[in-house]
Amino acid sequence: MGKESELWNKILSGAMALPFVKVDRESFLRKELALYCDHDMLDIAIKESPLKVLHQKQISRIASGCIKYHLMLVCGASALAGLPGGWALTGTIPVDIAQFYGHVFALTQKLLYLYGWPDLQGEEGKLNDEAAYILTLFTGGMMGSQVALETIKKISKAFAEQVAIRLPRQALTKYAIYNISKQVAKWIGIKLTKDTFARGVSKVIPLIGAPISAGLTYWTFKPMANRLKKSLDEQLILLVDC
Repeated sequence: MGKESELWNKILSGAMALPFVKVDRESFLRKELALYCDHDMLDIAIKESPLKVLHQKQISRIASGCIKYHLMLVCGASALAGLPGGWALTGTIPVDIAQFYGHVFALTQKLLYLYGWPDLQGEEGKLNDEAAYILTLFTGGMMGSQVALETIKKISKAFAEQVAIRLPRQALTKYAIYNISKQVAKWIGIKLTKDTFARGVSKVIPLIGAPISAGLTYWTFKPMANRLKKSLDEQLILLVDC
């Protein structure tokens, strides 16, 4: 394993361990869809897919609300990390990065569930290795990896053609998700190595550090979130047109 992949795997493990990262699919869908669905429709959305009961514009509206929510939280946490007298510099950068990707992972799960994906949690209710591969793949796509984006299109279509409560391992194997996610992990690690210094410098500047840190987070997180939503919207349009 290269040092780039190792870097990403450390961040992945640290972020996945944060308490807010794991999203319960059923609870999330019941809460977000309550304004649009009656009891029977909610059951269909949970047992099958929200795509069965909601219009494209409704799904897009809920997704945009989720993005705004996590954008607010991640910028607030980043600003706190940049305050003078806050976390020590040696610990600030890893914690800041972990919480950033923690929100990336939480948002990814929410948007996937809205757009018809099965539960990423295993039968024991945990985010297992399969979930880690998927989160790595989607994070790469959100950061602009073409390999990740192309793979996402393929597996999104495959999942849309079948109703699955859990991640179907056969599909993951068929589309070589394991090997591709390793390639994407290395790609992310290289990109992170280049970008981390700029994020770290903002923590050193007294008083200016907090707004700069929050600003960097905003202009990093928002494009990533919008890229994910755009990709899922495009897949949804293709499904509707079919």
